[in-house]
Amino acid sequence: MRHADPRDPRPVSKAKAVAKRDDGSAMRWLLTGALALGVVAAAGLARAESHEAVIESHGYSFFGDLVYPADYPHLSYVNPEAPKGGEISIWAPGTFDSFNPYTRKGRAGALSSVGDENIMVGAADDPTALYCLLCETIEYPEDLSWLIFNLRPEVTFADGTPMVAADIEFAFNEFMTNGLPSFRAAFGAMITEVEVIDDHTIKYTFDPESPIRDRVSTVSIIGPLNRAEFEAEGLSVAESRLKPFMGTGPYVLESFEVNEQIVYARNPNYWGNDLPINVGRNNFDRIRIEYFGDGAAAFEGFKAGAYTFRSENSSKQWATGYNFPAVEEGNVIVAELASGAMAPAQSFVFNLRREKFQDPLVREAVGLMFNFEWSNDALFFGLYERINSFWENSDLAATGTPSEGELAILEPIVEQGLLDASILTDEVVMAPSSGDRQLDRGNLRRASALLDEAGWVVNPASGMREKDGEVLSIEFLESSPTFDRVINPYVENLKRLGIDASLNRVDPSQETELRRAYDFDMTVHSMPQGFEPSTGLQQYFGSKAAAESSRNLMGLMDPGIDALIDVVVAADTKDDLNTAVKALDRALRAERFWVPQWFKDTHTVAYWDQYDYPEPLPPLARGELDFWWFDADKAAALEASGALQ
Repeated sequence: MRHADPRDPRPVSKAKAVAKRDDGSAMRWLLTGALALGVVAAAGLARAESHEAVIESHGYSFFGDLVYPADYPHLSYVNPEAPKGGEISIWAPGTFDSFNPYTRKGRAGALSSVGDENIMVGAADDPTALYCLLCETIEYPEDLSWLIFNLRPEVTFADGTPMVAADIEFAFNEFMTNGLPSFRAAFGAMITEVEVIDDHTIKYTFDPESPIRDRVSTVSIIGPLNRAEFEAEGLSVAESRLKPFMGTGPYVLESFEVNEQIVYARNPNYWGNDLPINVGRNNFDRIRIEYFGDGAAAFEGFKAGAYTFRSENSSKQWATGYNFPAVEEGNVIVAELASGAMAPAQSFVFNLRREKFQDPLVREAVGLMFNFEWSNDALFFGLYERINSFWENSDLAATGTPSEGELAILEPIVEQGLLDASILTDEVVMAPSSGDRQLDRGNLRRASALLDEAGWVVNPASGMREKDGEVLSIEFLESSPTFDRVINPYVENLKRLGIDASLNRVDPSQETELRRAYDFDMTVHSMPQGFEPSTGLQQYFGSKAAAESSRNLMGLMDPGIDALIDVVVAADTKDDLNTAVKALDRALRAERFWVPQWFKDTHTVAYWDQYDYPEPLPPLARGELDFWWFDADKAAALEASGALQ
């Protein structure tokens, strides 16, 4: 019985496809007479036209072989003997008033989608592949004009009721009717038909013009919604509500106190406990989230044992704060764990919807006034590296001048007048470097000349930059007090340039609303990218997303960038993809709509000494909520010592 490689052009025969089903459906079809023969015929017609080669597999990777064969016992980076039990607790900032993460209404609680599952999922050591979770196998022709999921019959919702293909079809229709506009646009352009063949078989037919590389990954994320629950309670994914939608996942909501705490409990009857992809995972009986108003309060809570695992994002805290008694006594572990993850493109972004920021000279001038080198030395204790690329810490980042492959992509777009010709010869834009003083006078002079050129000249009476009677002002939107020490020196530098700069620190709920309304000048934003970027780029950088996507928070609308995204999406070899991404990265950096911040290639964490994890960790996951586990003996020792109650 052959499990075809996803790129193997050899057909899997219909007889083998039927025999492959582990749920015994082949035998039932053979034994139930004329009615069954009709079902077989209908299913066969739904799968393929006559003589169409059909590939069947337990996973999918567009560019190459899968890391895990069909008979893999477990993921290589987990501990298959990890015990189940105990609790892990983390913190979250601000407030929440909803458990629906699929609407722009309200502020969803942390891990609100913890009970939801995708049909296929990735692995932390195989970042461009997908493996069956809710499905047993997938089937598709060589041209990927359609895709069938052969679903596992044992899948159940949290209340024990079976999940069937109609629940997935219902989810697709619900999101297409009431989901976010960005979802409807992306999926409506991809999928022409969804067909339920039987309770455990669902087929998607794709628009011939849709990107082939995105088809499997797109439909794989459309997990089920419990149709009976939605119909009985009149639910909609568009509405905010303080009750999660029923899912099929390993955790369910146990309790919550609005703006204070959320507790999720492991479902002891979770249907997928013994699947190879789940062995050694979902080990904690409970996941608890404690809410705090800001990072300083949260750190004090951690020291007091209010929660037990902390990912430290403050370099100052990391360098100076972890000397409290629980650390010195060995009850709290402080560790730097290696990370091979790509930097998330964290940056200050301009709101390009505002006229004053539409001039790239203004954006370049403002970018020059953020002194990373001084910040890293004076504020971050030298722990960070500067971000330069949207694919920083990977081989997808553009370097130097364009390669021949990049030029072949860029030249036609330049000839159409969609990109400036300088991109063909200039070195790729790098973040500016600064001196060891907060205000770099060389950068101040450069920025001043740029603003003069842009028409923002100093009014001698006020000392402020003005153009057509308007003062150049910049307000930074931020909710975290820990960023005050970063933004305030930046504000001071901008004031020295003659800009009316200020920090508007608000509470998290206000920040959410202002960002949704695009009511800000500059704010901090992350734009994490993957190792196989495709149509998701349109959400971050595409013109169509500028008015509806929180990912394109800056409001970038550039036909040259749109054209380059199309080239990336159309790439059908790994080399072509890498070249296209580098060309896109080069063009995005030339736009200067961001002021890149910083990253580090380690995870800085602290946790009360009652957990263990497999070593080495996979390069692309830290996994504390995924494949770490509770050590009951260590926990008992902590309790006996009185260190943690």
